[in-house]
Amino acid sequence: MTADDVRNDRAINYVEFNVADIARSKRFYGDAFGWTFTDYGPGYCEFSDGHMKGGFDASEPSPAVKGGGGPLVVLYGSDLADVQASVETAGGVIVKPIFEFPGGRRFHFTDPDGYELAVWSAN
Repeated sequence: MTADDVRNDRAINYVEFNVADIARSKRFYGDAFGWTFTDYGPGYCEFSDGHMKGGFDASEPSPAVKGGGGPLVVLYGSDLADVQASVETAGGVIVKPIFEFPGGRRFHFTDPDGYELAVWSAN
């Protein structure tokens, strides 16, 4: 087993979202967070946040559309007010404004497909 295998063993490696409109998802996450994208045909797109990769899959409706949920994906932001403004400008909806918790502060938002995500900061 290599050092990379040991470091990556049992760690989150990829996050995939079922989305209704890949172009809309790319616009939102590109505008709000600066993610980059690689298209793999009309129904799938990989994203990268510069640290981790994931995908947008348009082959099935999102769990939010189907009335389900999913895990809460939490991003980090050094300036929460700035990140919140970027999310709102990109079309996200703030569902829990910035609040304090024992580890710092965070806010929750929904993306255009109805996924709820959060952004936190230690400050």
